[in-house]
Amino acid sequence: MATDFKKMAQLNTSDFVLLSDYVPGIVQEIRYFSTYNFIGDRIDGYEEPCALLTKEAARALKEAANEAQVMGYRLKIFDAYRPAKAVKHFVLWGIEDLDQRMKPFFYPKLQKTELFEQGYISAQSSHSRGSTVDLTLLDMQSGKELDMGSPFDFFDDVSHPDSPLVSEEQHANRMALQKLMVRHGFEPISCEWWHFTLKNEPFPDVYFDFPVCASYLKK
Repeated sequence: MATDFKKMAQLNTSDFVLLSDYVPGIVQEIRYFSTYNFIGDRIDGYEEPCALLTKEAARALKEAANEAQVMGYRLKIFDAYRPAKAVKHFVLWGIEDLDQRMKPFFYPKLQKTELFEQGYISAQSSHSRGSTVDLTLLDMQSGKELDMGSPFDFFDDVSHPDSPLVSEEQHANRMALQKLMVRHGFEPISCEWWHFTLKNEPFPDVYFDFPVCASYLKK
């Protein structure tokens, strides 16, 4: 299966772009390249701290970024294209790894098995299809992220977009992000306020496995 993924990647990386080239000025904090994530290690397949997306998703995100700027915001990206090997890393960690050092920060109320049951981790991710992005809004005046009521990748009911556990202001911030993304062709999900997939994604049935690496797109 890994070989098949590689063949798909070689055929289609021309359909992907480096987001920072396509959307100048976009802010990136690629969490899975760092150790500040729910596992606590750099995730397999993340060779550079950059965001890659299909051209279609990047084009739509560029339009969202332009509107956000008019509103006084910038988009901040936590994750975009995610290799299938990274998803496998998540799954093996959830099933076999006893390490829970990041539990207090990312899933304090849940056991690892519940991360699967509640949809936070799955065997396949829409991110691997190349048109899904995890992001938030950054206030251009203060330079700070808008208060969304929970941080990125916080696996808890409070992270559901319509959670009653957040304040009116926090809910309004979430809805500002959601409405912005929906206006530009993205769809939200019910358990994570930060997660959006392009509605008309170009590869709805393909899960890629090439690395997150800018130079790979140029080969």
